Amino acid sequence: MSVATAGFTSRGQEKSRRRVKIPNERLFYAILGFVGLLLIWEFASNFDLNPDEPGIQGLIKRILMSAPTLIFKAAIDDFSSGVIWPHIAISLEEWLYGFLLSCVLGIVIGLSIGWFRRVRLLAAPLMNALYATPTIALFPLIVLIAGIGLESKIILVVLASIFAVVINTIVGVQSVSWKHLEIASSFGASQRQVIRSVVIPTTIPFILTGIRLAAGRSLVGVVVAEFQAANQGIGFYINLNGQTLNTARVLIGLLLLGLWGIFVGELVRVVENRFDAWRPSIHR
Repeated sequence: MSVATAGFTSRGQEKSRRRVKIPNERLFYAILGFVGLLLIWEFASNFDLNPDEPGIQGLIKRILMSAPTLIFKAAIDDFSSGVIWPHIAISLEEWLYGFLLSCVLGIVIGLSIGWFRRVRLLAAPLMNALYATPTIALFPLIVLIAGIGLESKIILVVLASIFAVVINTIVGVQSVSWKHLEIASSFGASQRQVIRSVVIPTTIPFILTGIRLAAGRSLVGVVVAEFQAANQGIGFYINLNGQTLNTARVLIGLLLLGLWGIFVGELVRVVENRFDAWRPSIHR
């Protein structure tokens, strides 16, 4: 190694030693980006383009996008007065029931379609037809059958999210290694034992991916259902304030949905990472 190369290497090592180590780099940069966006947003809302015309204020009009400080003030008012809590409670109830039901049904349907050929031939066309049909187009029929209460909201949430679980479960079943199946068969394992000891362990990482996607799709189903027929819920809260041009409260509802989606997605991601070692290699 030459003297110049050695000097370059030592300087590089010295710089890497002086580099600041961030304990949770992913969280740090996520918060940094969010704070930076809020600062730019606040500046754009308060920067006066034309002082001679007070009706035109800011690079963006507050009537369209409000401002972070106004959103924060409106959030304090609604949370402290208790106005928003019933909306959050009813939306969480609809989301929880619909999400859990879509996970259970999605796993059962996905395993059945993926493993049993005759079930796949029977159910695949129906699943494809339902998947291609916009969920919102089915809502009038759902209301006629189940009414405008909680049941219709749950059904719409299930229809909005179940396909993410079904499709990922089917892909997981189809990725089972034929070598593992041959080994289980050579030991005389029954079909139930093969499903329990080979198919399900291989499919779990795919199921968790589907559950993470379904969590976000469930929120979409909740909002769509509450837009159509509801007198409570975050979707109703957003729709009502949108009709009265109360942009700050519209954005409160959107932020609540976004934060809940991030929280549930990260929670499922943590569980998913624990099972990632079970995921079969594509080169197997």
